[in-house]
Amino acid sequence: MLLRLGALTPLLRPSLFSPKPILLSPLITAKPFFSLSSFSTAPFQSSLVSHSFNPKPTTLFDSGKNAISVDPYYLSCCMADKDKPLRIAVLLSGGVDSSVALRLLHAAGHHCTAFYLKIWFQEDFNNFWSECPWEEDLKFAKGVCDQVGVPLEVVHLTDEYWSNVVSYIIEEYRCGRTPNPDVLCNTRIKFGAFMDAINNMEFDYVASGHYAHVIHPVSDQINKPSVLELSKDKLKDQTYFLSHLTQAQLKRLIFPLGCIPKEEVRNLASKFDLPNKDRKDSQGICFLGKIKFSEFVGRHIGESEGVILEAETGDFLGIHRGFWFYTIGQRQGLRLPGGPWYVVEKDVKNNVVFVSRNYFSLDKRRRSFRVGSLKWLSGSPTDMTTQLQCKVRHGPTFYDCSVKIELGEDSPEEVVAVHLCEDDQGLAAGQFTAFYQGRTCIGSGVILESWDDKGFPVCQKALELARLEDKSKLGKPVKIKVKPETSDQESVQKDGIEPDKGLAEPRVAVTG
Repeated sequence: MLLRLGALTPLLRPSLFSPKPILLSPLITAKPFFSLSSFSTAPFQSSLVSHSFNPKPTTLFDSGKNAISVDPYYLSCCMADKDKPLRIAVLLSGGVDSSVALRLLHAAGHHCTAFYLKIWFQEDFNNFWSECPWEEDLKFAKGVCDQVGVPLEVVHLTDEYWSNVVSYIIEEYRCGRTPNPDVLCNTRIKFGAFMDAINNMEFDYVASGHYAHVIHPVSDQINKPSVLELSKDKLKDQTYFLSHLTQAQLKRLIFPLGCIPKEEVRNLASKFDLPNKDRKDSQGICFLGKIKFSEFVGRHIGESEGVILEAETGDFLGIHRGFWFYTIGQRQGLRLPGGPWYVVEKDVKNNVVFVSRNYFSLDKRRRSFRVGSLKWLSGSPTDMTTQLQCKVRHGPTFYDCSVKIELGEDSPEEVVAVHLCEDDQGLAAGQFTAFYQGRTCIGSGVILESWDDKGFPVCQKALELARLEDKSKLGKPVKIKVKPETSDQESVQKDGIEPDKGLAEPRVAVTG
């Protein structure tokens, strides 16, 4: 059965880099945007049928109707204290995290409908689909829903995913930046296009298996903003990937796992006897399957031979296939002897990659940078200069930082100058920086290309050779002298930052 929705909210979102906007394709409506899959385990209306509501249950049941003792604290992020059950749309991926989230919401007495987002890739990649696990994902999702009689629907978002996420990845690499599609997948697809698709279905909230905690205002203060806080599991915390949401999106979200450590989520999966209880967390994205990301980049951008120059000397060391195959901090794939060598800068205009063996030296670190495309969850900081904390990548590491608000050089768009309390060696244009006050995530923005004088120094000779039109005049690569190798582990111990070992493979934030 197919359900045709009325006029959908246009899915075009403004580019993150407004001076050079990414042109996104309009919504394609030739085929039904949303379909009720044959995988539904119950009539769609069944999710709205009233049943008894227990606001704080302490006993749940597995698939064999055996009693399970569960700490009621695990339901504290499920809005179990509401006067009546809520109607909740649950994003279900087939993994453990989202499955446990669904079971907790169901146990809290809410009326749940599960949704599987199908983001097939372009047709010209059909020959790779044998490597994509979406059929297995859907099978597990159906099994989880069957246990408790929750209906499962399938939403097709192929065109939206391509227009709003994949094309962005391609354009960013083409411009020499290092994108983070995890953030865009949440803002534009999971909580963008999907929310638009179900907008007329009268759900109270949308839930997923993200590790984050949303605190909503009490009913008599409904006009106050909702707050995004760190999850209990700081290692798994995913507020970084959610930091670019709007307040309107945040107000509609519930994250049941925000109060539970990952280890306990696994234990609950076993207690619930979920069919996917032993399944490993996903580490890839379905639109690529097992295709290497470098192969994907090469397919869509192509290859163009360029030169590799040593940043400190300008020595011609070798050739590469195109600057877009490399990211700052990368060490593998350079195929240079006498290393380890690291990518430290890129000349996009002249297709030149600069490398160094001194990536971790004390005089070549960054702690000051600028961030644009800002989005604040509850309004920008009131003071022009504010002391905050930030994350410059997903993970448990925070930096104390000062943030100074200023206007952009080429547009009236607000940007902030960020100064970290200590150096970070892995800053890359195109990545997101998320800002925090205590446990609260207050917003994020995109790291810009404009650095201060703390950027990695490239000597004048190297810069001049990079601009040389006829690179054949460089002659043959120099013979590289072997340098005593410093192990990666020693570098990590000194700096606390692990170097990238190859072209970063962007993936959808794993939510299980």
